Amino acid sequence: MLRRTALRLAALAALALPAPAGAQEAPWPSRPITIMGGFPNGSGVDIYARKLAEPLSRALGVPVVVDNRTGAGGNIASEYVARARPDGTTFLLATAGTHAINATLYSSLPFDPLRDVTHIALLGDVPNVLLVSPQHSPGIGACPALIAAARARPGAVNYASTGNGASTHLAAVQFALAAGIEVMHIPYRGQPPAMLSLLGGETTFFWNQSGPSIGPVRQGQVKALAVSTRQRLAALPEVPTAEEACGLPGFESTTWYGLLAPPRLPAEIQQRMAREVARIIAEPDFVAWLTENQGITPPADPGPEAFRAVHQRDIARWAETVRRSGARVD
Repeated sequence: MLRRTALRLAALAALALPAPAGAQEAPWPSRPITIMGGFPNGSGVDIYARKLAEPLSRALGVPVVVDNRTGAGGNIASEYVARARPDGTTFLLATAGTHAINATLYSSLPFDPLRDVTHIALLGDVPNVLLVSPQHSPGIGACPALIAAARARPGAVNYASTGNGASTHLAAVQFALAAGIEVMHIPYRGQPPAMLSLLGGETTFFWNQSGPSIGPVRQGQVKALAVSTRQRLAALPEVPTAEEACGLPGFESTTWYGLLAPPRLPAEIQQRMAREVARIIAEPDFVAWLTENQGITPPADPGPEAFRAVHQRDIARWAETVRRSGARVD
């Protein structure tokens, strides 16, 4: 009996000893990192994630890959990251849609948009661009013509969005309320099919995010009637604001992109990742890409605390717009 007790105590003592140096966990990062996205390839989120991944991989010394898991307005990817191990291998390129708008849009979510995350970095303000097809809507060459067409046939003019309650939907709701028009909403699953609906003449207009809009505008595939910011975009300087083009004083509809991690991420990983991301997005070449190629305004303060404050404020800010839209997902 005494021998068994002595052996048991010896075993417990051995467990309490520090592990040999070779067995200790390697410093972060030591494994590939995945940036999850909730929207299809070619979407604004996907474009930004892939642009960020390359310099981030060089800075951290490990591969950084992008994995898009689409569906449910970005909730599938958001839930995956909310439940992932907080080991610094999984991050989420989130949006105001996934983590502010969806808080009111969905009657219930399998995660808490504010509590089940670790804030890493605010990545920029994202505007929308009012698009029409010059081929299928040749008579709508400017915003007043679109408003007039909608007033002439209430409910007959339709518009595309990237999903029910998405920022592209709510921008159109804000536009319709400000212009006093009644239009029909046709949601699609992501940006590419929504854009195809506009190009194919299935829909009349589309308040699309700036990033995936700029290429088709410059190529003449679509015509931009207005931007949703109070100042013109450096990427599309010839396109007027909604106030200028549509006669809607003070009209503005922008969202944000941000980098999140699972809850309970160790502070040292959060701080290192936040520093690297902030440095990358402040580099002149990256700023030029954001403003001139994507129409995105870099954040004044990308830090985790500033990001959390913006996030918390926007949950309340978007709640009223969602309620006025009548959009609801059960």
